[in-house]
Amino acid sequence: MQTALDELRRLASRAENRRTDTGIPRVAMVQGEIPEHALAAVYEPMVNLILQGGKSMTVGARTLHYDPATYFVMSVELPAVGTVHPATTGEPYLAVSLTLDPAVIAGLLGDLPHPRNDSKGRPARTEAFNVAAVTGELMDAWLRLLRLMDKPEDIPALAPVYEREILYRVLQGPQGYMLRQIATPDSMLARINSAIQRIRRDYRKPLRIPALAKQVAMSESAFHRHFKNATALSPLQYQKQLRLLQARQLLTAHGKSVTAAAPDV
Repeated sequence: MQTALDELRRLASRAENRRTDTGIPRVAMVQGEIPEHALAAVYEPMVNLILQGGKSMTVGARTLHYDPATYFVMSVELPAVGTVHPATTGEPYLAVSLTLDPAVIAGLLGDLPHPRNDSKGRPARTEAFNVAAVTGELMDAWLRLLRLMDKPEDIPALAPVYEREILYRVLQGPQGYMLRQIATPDSMLARINSAIQRIRRDYRKPLRIPALAKQVAMSESAFHRHFKNATALSPLQYQKQLRLLQARQLLTAHGKSVTAAAPDV
């Protein structure tokens, strides 16, 4: 696995200290120090593999740490704050990410056997982000995908194959339930995601919990509980985080004053 990791580092070392496109659909990479304001954002659903250094991700009161022995899965859009740091030996932070497409996952699920039911009556898991240990098989799939940067003519034919392999390996791992749920329209996470999309669309408006609960076919208490289990935030906290992040964007990227930014959010 170390040989694959070394080659991945070499391939990704052409990244800049911002999200850098690879030419491969939905695949990006980043290297080095990242400005603090760029790490406070609404993160899109993704699988993120750390190649060098480490990262911390905070959503609500929950903070996760991951390093080159782990990968991070986020299955819904979440307002989060991140910090990155170099390796203990001084090499810069280095990571690659794959944005999740529920349609691609759903197509893959159609080719897989239904998972065995081993819940023994326990409630379905609804966490929407977590960290897991990387495997050699997953590392090899990432390597095949990133090698396509040097053979762009092969991307249309081979990138979808390697993307499916990465998703397959994640589906077989401890965070696979997240991918299954977001690609299954009536699952708990898919319903929470539907509410998230409405909150994001109407984040300037007053939050109407009864309307959101009705939209996802839950009681208000059940909706609040499942939303917080998934996101580590209550619906109101989620909306407040969206407003704060938007205000920060207006202040840092557009040079607006606090007085001018406040009415916009």
